[in-house]
Amino acid sequence: MKNQFNYPGLDRRQIMAQAACSMLGVGLLPDFISNSTLASNPEKKTKAKNIIYLYMDGGMSHVDTLDPKSGDVAGPTKTIKTSAPGVQLGEYLPLTAKQMHHGTIIRSITSTQGAHEQGNYFMHTSFQLRGTINHPSMGAWLSHFRGPGNPTLPASVYVGNSSRHPGAGFFPPEHSPLFVNNPDNGLENIELQKGLSPKYHAARMKLASELDQVFINTFGKQRSVSSHTGAYDGAYKMMASKDIIAFDLAAEKPELRDKYGRNPFGQGCLLARRLVEAGVRFIEVSLHGWDTHAGNFTVTPDLCQKLDGGLSSLIMDLEARGLLAETLIVLATEFGRTPKINTVLGRDHYPKAFSGCLFGGGVKSGGVFGATNNTGEDVVDDLITIPDFNATIGYALGLPLEQIVTSPSKRPFKLADKGVPITKILG
Repeated sequence: MKNQFNYPGLDRRQIMAQAACSMLGVGLLPDFISNSTLASNPEKKTKAKNIIYLYMDGGMSHVDTLDPKSGDVAGPTKTIKTSAPGVQLGEYLPLTAKQMHHGTIIRSITSTQGAHEQGNYFMHTSFQLRGTINHPSMGAWLSHFRGPGNPTLPASVYVGNSSRHPGAGFFPPEHSPLFVNNPDNGLENIELQKGLSPKYHAARMKLASELDQVFINTFGKQRSVSSHTGAYDGAYKMMASKDIIAFDLAAEKPELRDKYGRNPFGQGCLLARRLVEAGVRFIEVSLHGWDTHAGNFTVTPDLCQKLDGGLSSLIMDLEARGLLAETLIVLATEFGRTPKINTVLGRDHYPKAFSGCLFGGGVKSGGVFGATNNTGEDVVDDLITIPDFNATIGYALGLPLEQIVTSPSKRPFKLADKGVPITKILG
């Protein structure tokens, strides 16, 4: 059958798949179109199966870290060489510098959002914050397309205490991350009630299910009911899972925990490695405090020390366990900081030009993509947008970037909106 519609490159099967996606919405099963070439699905070309997303909450200064400069712009921050020939970092990341042969720095990101909440949301979703809809984060998209890596554990986990995380957006709650506030505490309130045997607990659950059956039969197709039931079942599976031990950092040697850093971010990175081993596909770990309007050169070195220990140890640990090649580590933030130092020795919000970094997961090693000018104020080579950055992450994971999913309000969305992946930095 000839393609009678103005969709270049789409055959009859693809057009039917797209129509089905529009009609069925987010409930469309991924397997329904798994054999369709409607979307650019580079799964066979990519290596990443998991993602550890390290988010620098507050706006990390690019000119003090990933894109160091000289002269007045640098202030007291010096540059250091790295294990990647010709690539330099700010002096506050000496351990990460020794691991740069495993990654690529992207120095040409630009954003249209210069406020924290809007910038955070944009970076996590590829869409601007709106009051009428909540968009899914990358972990939710991965869960939607691939399902959980371990059916007894959450599809994704967020380690931190941010209240601004978009979570599952318009996807059902089962795609939401499990929030872990303090990695040292593991999962709290997950054990059976004291004195309650597993056999008696199972009997209670069976009775509760029988009592709920009439209600479920009547209202179970309503999204709010099915979502609540699914979340409840997921929690019960997790309670019974032998893999829940992955959340217990006490199982690690003290020396390794020291190496990661005895702080929430460092221990969060260690937890992320354990969760990847247990089959969790997406883990985000946040490091707060980068909003350095004042005292930038006092606050940034302290934050970098935490980042440096956690990130460098994570890279080395994953490599030693044979997991780095299939795990993409993303270092991201909502915007950079002004190259110009203000009157209180701080740097203000600067979305016009900033940096991110990718390690492992099929990323070409030891390189730099894009560039800013000698003051770090303007992108002068290979400018990319936030959606482009997220499209690159999705591409590395082999996710269908062009597949359209409709929200409950019947609006069409793609994983990274109109973003175009930077394929040249992927091996």
